[in-house]
Parts: sequence; structure tokens; C-alpha cells
Amino acid sequence: MRPPTPDNDAEYLVEYAAQGQRVIRDLQAAQSAIRQVEGLAKSKDGLFEAAADGESGLTRLHIDPRALRLGESALGREVTAVLRAAQDDAASKAQEIMDAAERAAALPQPLDETFVRGRVEQAARDLLS
Repeated sequence: MRPPTPDNDAEYLVEYAAQGQRVIRDLQAAQSAIRQVEGLAKSKDGLFEAAADGESGLTRLHIDPRALRLGESALGREVTAVLRAAQDDAASKAQEIMDAAERAAALPQPLDETFVRGRVEQAARDLLS
């Protein structure tokens, strides 16, 4: 969006507000999409599978009964690894959604004091001429 001219200030503000509403809708859609994310992971041997949601909460863990033969220490390492991998996958997918939303959510820079000062000076000149 180009900065407004004195002739289109009202139109500029309407468009700026509409763009703000679009950004809010897009961010809400991104939040909803993140809630739908599912990160998945499976161990190399296929004995462990896990899932995590878009907020890295664990939603599912499957351990093949054959894995119980591994022993306590190895079982713990494998479960931890597959859970972390599922959370990492979910976090990566959620980050992709947020990155896309942030790129789309760019508002134009707000008008600063130099813009306002210029408008006041222009109005004063118009009144004095």
C-alpha cells in the first residue's frame, strides 16, 4: 500500500483496517491449522511408533510386544527417541505454518510523525493561501 495523499486518507484508512482484519483471519486460520498438525515417527526396526500434535503434545504411542524383549534401558531409549522424533516432526510442521502466516500477515508500516507533521504543514499552507 502506498501512503495516502490528502485526497484519499479515508480510503487508505478503510483499506488499512480491512487488511488488518485479513491478517487476523489468516493468523486464526494458522492457529487452527496448527491444532490439526500431527507429527509422526517410527523407529528403524518398526517396533515403536509415536504421534504428537501441533503443540508437541503426545497423542499416540505404539510399542510392538516384541520390543519388550529389549530390556528396560534399551526400551527407555527407544521410546524416548521415537517420542522426541514425533514432537520434532510436529514442531517442524507447525513452524512451516507459522512462517507462511507471518509472510502473509505483513501490514504496511504505520504512518509516523513525519507523515502527520507533513499533513499538518500542508493544511496550514492551504489555509494561508
